[in-house]
Amino acid sequence: MTARIGVIGSNMVDLVTTVDRMPRLGETLAAPAFAIGPGGKGANQAAAAAKLGADVLMVSRVGDDLFGAETLRNFAALGIDARHVRAVPGTSNGVAPIFVDRNGDNSILIVKGANDHLLPADVDEAVPDLLGCDLLLLQLEIPLDTVYHAIDWAHAHDKPVLLNPAPATEALSLDRIAAVDLLMPNQTELSILTGMPAGTRSEAEAAARHLLARGMGRVVVTLGANGALLVTPNETWHVPPVPVRARDTSGAGDAFIGAFAAHYVRHKDMHAALGQASLYAAHSVTRPGTQTAFASRDEFTAFCLEQAPPKGAD
Repeated sequence: MTARIGVIGSNMVDLVTTVDRMPRLGETLAAPAFAIGPGGKGANQAAAAAKLGADVLMVSRVGDDLFGAETLRNFAALGIDARHVRAVPGTSNGVAPIFVDRNGDNSILIVKGANDHLLPADVDEAVPDLLGCDLLLLQLEIPLDTVYHAIDWAHAHDKPVLLNPAPATEALSLDRIAAVDLLMPNQTELSILTGMPAGTRSEAEAAARHLLARGMGRVVVTLGANGALLVTPNETWHVPPVPVRARDTSGAGDAFIGAFAAHYVRHKDMHAALGQASLYAAHSVTRPGTQTAFASRDEFTAFCLEQAPPKGAD
């Protein structure tokens, strides 16, 4: 039986503006390029996993506008099971205006739109299909009550949960998410959640261990160009970075999580899955966009072969 990933989360339409530099407050600048593409943390993670061949179920809400219809078409094109993705009457789809500078760094706004209408009852409605999933992915672009409800349900049914606490908020209750098997924040999100510095590797480890003490099973901190850090009660393991020339870092964290999930549900090897995730995220930043930058399985295989050391090398 094929392993399946359930994603309970958001979708957005990315409105990407390329800039030479970020404008100052009150300043108007001419921008060289603009593009529209599918996005949203939940949908991005689902797309990355699906592009790598995973069987993915999506539970989400879209607007009853052109963006919502396009989101549904995108799920179908990716082979994502979207039977639990429905339009909310009279509501716009979620959108994310993204600004990317010449160094590939980005600033992002999100308008949740229909994502704010994904409710605990919608999770309950999807239960017959969620029972067939081997891993659940959650993020914070949907109501927190829905996140908590999904975690409680998964814990009661022995379903492992990976929570990406993004966008991070101090309103998130650490007690309510203590049952998650794997928490996967970046350094900024980790600092917001714990109130501790996380700028260095040692600081990130200390903050992650603070979360372990609150009941989390394992914490993976993504470190951007510096790789990632796995922290468990018994080990700390640094996932080495993959050096590439970054063109656009939008969605790199989602690429990491989706690739990790796709590999982990097949092989149940945490270290190998994190290594694959690091490679996949590195490849994603070499191309513009979010989902449009995510590699297919064949493209990713070719990239991995390019990154492998030559035979006979130390």
